[in-house]
Amino acid sequence: MSAMSEYRWMNPHQPQTLVSAVVLCYIDSVFGLIFGVTARSGLIGLFIVFGLAAGGFGIANEKRWGYGLAVAAAVIQVLALFSVFGFGLLVSLGGLMSLLFDVALVALLLHPESRDYQRIWFR
Repeated sequence: MSAMSEYRWMNPHQPQTLVSAVVLCYIDSVFGLIFGVTARSGLIGLFIVFGLAAGGFGIANEKRWGYGLAVAAAVIQVLALFSVFGFGLLVSLGGLMSLLFDVALVALLLHPESRDYQRIWFR
């Protein structure tokens, strides 16, 4: 078996919270590439896009670095939204929807089931 076939993009054997978080990481990353990321700096935007994609891949392969990277990118994404729009973000439908998905990702990653699983099983 080649080394490439040992890697996976999704891991259905993980808790549903982590599986859902991986899907949201990939979706957020693709939307960030297509539509751009709301951030004050291009470097922060690049970190968010590639951090979510690499973090999702790392989580699917049960890597501690992937979990940490996904959490960092997801939290920075929420902070970047508030940094650019402030609380005015809560009055626009587009801003509110973006915030809901971003906060849902953070919640899935930091859920006790996700944290316990990664603490026990990730290498």
